[in-house]
Amino acid sequence: MNKKTIKDVNVKGKKCLVRVDFNVPMEDGIITDLTRINGAIPTIKYLSEHGAKVILCSHMGRPKGEFNMKYTLEPVARKLAELLGKNVAFAKDAIGEDSKAKVAVLKDGEILLLENLRFYIGEEKNDKEFCEKLAAHCEIYVNDAFGTAHRAHASTAGIVQYGFVKDAVAGFLIGKELDIIGGAMENAKRPFVAVLGGAKVSDKIGVISNLIEKVDIIIVGGAMAYTFLKAQGEEIGDSRFEADKLDLANELLAKAKSKNVKVLLPVDNMAADKFAADANAKVFEGNIDVGWMGLDIGPKTIKLFSDAIKDAKTVIWNGPMGVFEMEKFATGTKAIAKAMAESNAVTIIGGGDSASAVTQLGYADKMTHISTGGGASLEFMEGLVLPGIDCLNDK
Repeated sequence: MNKKTIKDVNVKGKKCLVRVDFNVPMEDGIITDLTRINGAIPTIKYLSEHGAKVILCSHMGRPKGEFNMKYTLEPVARKLAELLGKNVAFAKDAIGEDSKAKVAVLKDGEILLLENLRFYIGEEKNDKEFCEKLAAHCEIYVNDAFGTAHRAHASTAGIVQYGFVKDAVAGFLIGKELDIIGGAMENAKRPFVAVLGGAKVSDKIGVISNLIEKVDIIIVGGAMAYTFLKAQGEEIGDSRFEADKLDLANELLAKAKSKNVKVLLPVDNMAADKFAADANAKVFEGNIDVGWMGLDIGPKTIKLFSDAIKDAKTVIWNGPMGVFEMEKFATGTKAIAKAMAESNAVTIIGGGDSASAVTQLGYADKMTHISTGGGASLEFMEGLVLPGIDCLNDK
């Protein structure tokens, strides 16, 4: 992924349109998690300090092409100004008269945030006319929103694909994602262990298939493990599984065996008599009785998985080991996070629920890298082309 970054172009005096990911959680106008804003700051600071006219753009929520002030980015502009310790101007539209006027008077080093891109139907539709109007704001396009890099929207790819902007480079956040996840996928220190959890095998078919070509060990937890266990002939009680994916699970296991990749599945499970926080819970080794559903990995599995992580030199993790929103069934996910935090390996968290779990448990600073993109990091691990990265200039 040999793409140009902001360090490869002269930004002084240039209008730089920076696609950031400010899709942050808000309650009553208060931002409840600053991770995404903090992630964009190094790029914003660099551009501002190097004399660029910095024009930031992002989406928030799903306003469906309407000016719905529930999703305005104005509170983000205020918070960003506070974090940077300098003024951040705000345009009340993204391609209208207010943004045009404010871009026109922007001085070198100054920062402007445009209103929510998804207030326009053309953003998600990658509409050519919308792309042209957005591109009119800039001379250089910078993508630093890894979380949306797998989407071919106007602001993530279209303005470059339609040829409205010639200079298109990565910001530091995307650069880091490419270096660390890309580096692990292409040239990992071994043993290389992938930990996969979450609900469905169908969500991760491509990832598992691609990882079999790259890793030494695949650990499978979460609800998707029950599809594999059922395929292997184990009784899984009332556990959730995908009946139409049993043959596929066996094919993936056979493929792994042919490549000498070890697949670790749960050897015991913490099961519940109903899907609820106050359910009765007990551990089953091997088969699970009818009337019980597996909601987390058991103690022997925790040891098995943790030992594999302890011996690894690279670990990549995507997806929880159980229903970690319920305290009773969070033990497995916590144990994996702890094992990774204590290991000497390069540790990569592939966004989404795993990132939330690691952050909630206070292990974030112990990880080598926490990806800012759930869907994007999965598609990247799958080896798919990400439109938001593919459109950037090669070195």
